[in-house]
Amino acid sequence: MFRAYRFQGYSWSKFRNDLVAGIVVGIVALPLAMAFAIASGVRPEYGIYTTIIAGFLISLFGGSSLQIGGPTGAFVPILLGIVMVYGYENLLIAGLMAGILLVLMGIFRMGAVIHYIPKPVTIGFTTGIAVIIFSGQIHTFFGIENIKDGHILFKLKQIALQLHTISWASVGTAIACLLVIFLVQRYLPKIPAPLAGLVISSVMATFFFPDQVQTIGKAFGGIPSTLPSFQLPEITIDKLTLLFIPAITIAMLGGIESLLSALVADGMSGKKHHSNRELIGQGIANIVTPFFGGIPATGAIARTATNIRNGATSPVSGMIHSVFVLLVLVFLAPLAIHIPLASMAPILMLVAWNMSERKEFKFVLRAKTGDSVVLCATFICTVLTDITIGVLVGLGLSILFFVFRMSKEFVVRKGEGVELQEDEWTHVYTLKGPIFFGTAKRLASLLAKDLPKDYLILSMEHVPYMDITAEAVLNSIIRRCKTHRVKFILAGLQTQPKELLQTTKLYQSLDESFVFANIEDAKRFAKELEVDSMDAQAKEQ
Repeated sequence: MFRAYRFQGYSWSKFRNDLVAGIVVGIVALPLAMAFAIASGVRPEYGIYTTIIAGFLISLFGGSSLQIGGPTGAFVPILLGIVMVYGYENLLIAGLMAGILLVLMGIFRMGAVIHYIPKPVTIGFTTGIAVIIFSGQIHTFFGIENIKDGHILFKLKQIALQLHTISWASVGTAIACLLVIFLVQRYLPKIPAPLAGLVISSVMATFFFPDQVQTIGKAFGGIPSTLPSFQLPEITIDKLTLLFIPAITIAMLGGIESLLSALVADGMSGKKHHSNRELIGQGIANIVTPFFGGIPATGAIARTATNIRNGATSPVSGMIHSVFVLLVLVFLAPLAIHIPLASMAPILMLVAWNMSERKEFKFVLRAKTGDSVVLCATFICTVLTDITIGVLVGLGLSILFFVFRMSKEFVVRKGEGVELQEDEWTHVYTLKGPIFFGTAKRLASLLAKDLPKDYLILSMEHVPYMDITAEAVLNSIIRRCKTHRVKFILAGLQTQPKELLQTTKLYQSLDESFVFANIEDAKRFAKELEVDSMDAQAKEQ
């Protein structure tokens, strides 16, 4: 939520820095807002509305002081799919539901949980999204029209069948935009390259290819120069049920992207963000934005980095960037009708290229480990199906590989480091590694066929963790010992296993005189029991 202390010590010099950074980021955000909206299957002004409203609210309420929010490339495949299946109006409802979910995630302190998503999974779905965005702009780059939205392979097949309809005017416009971007980035790095490419290629297309390239004016009829009025979407129980899964997808991806962006901001600025507050801020923004026609928003890594590089000092820069885009909308919206769609294509292609995490992808792939399999599976499923399936498959495989690795860490050794004379009367086992559902049954099967007649000593000094399955196995072992009148001696119980056994009341059921802090005390006690037993037998004889 909003915190006044974020602006303590604020001065005019800091405001000047924020003003410059906010204007620069606003210039960068403007073409991206329109491009992301068009690529998501909606009108370009909806991306601008999102930048204005969501961008302002994310900066005001979020947990990262330098985070810039708005429409992002990561959302493009998801939003396009929702628009195709459910329509734009239902996209607004799904975005509203996602906002509520994000607020709840923040309230219930789930910000830290998202950080536990394995790196190969995030790299896999991010690269998959990049491929989808890039491939989705090929037909626009070449001016091939009448391409139906659908699966990536379906679209590529349509493009291949219609290569003979390439518009060379569109190709020339797209290449001009791409060249300007590269030249500006190399020789004039302080100028926002996407905007420069958009403006110059638009002017070129107007003079050299009049009426030969598809423009925003031809495709959408222009952009209104005002914000839309507040409108309440038609919300019904049936729609809420229908859109629940899409809303979860938006919320999860929005949470992941915003927190990753906040981490990047922390690394660049030396500041520390508040994960749960960031989720709440993102949620508030996504709750409000749909009422003004805006699409889902999240933290934008590239724009956040631009904000920091240009000297931003506080959330004010993010608010200024939104106000700047609003002023452009009010005073320059009529000029947008001349922007060719072909000029948008290279901008989005470069966004996809930059977000593809190529180096990280190659690094994990070359490792040739289970992480490489997780990476490839997540990537392939994201591209060929959707991000939800990709993430679920990646997480599932990660869990399986983790269980397999941890099961190898668990070792049961009989009689290790014990000076007692082991025979059919006394058995001593030393356990090493975590005991959980993947390893507990191995322990159960071992002890089930090898129970002593008198004493069973279990050393757990090297067991840092056990789960409820392990507790159940241990419980069955203790009950079996009692049934066969075998004395059960427990040694070296660590903190987490002890707390679990106390919670389940199993610890309280043990004879305290048979529980020891370490194996040495347990051995000494067992030795005394042996001596006492032998003395008793001697007296009987």
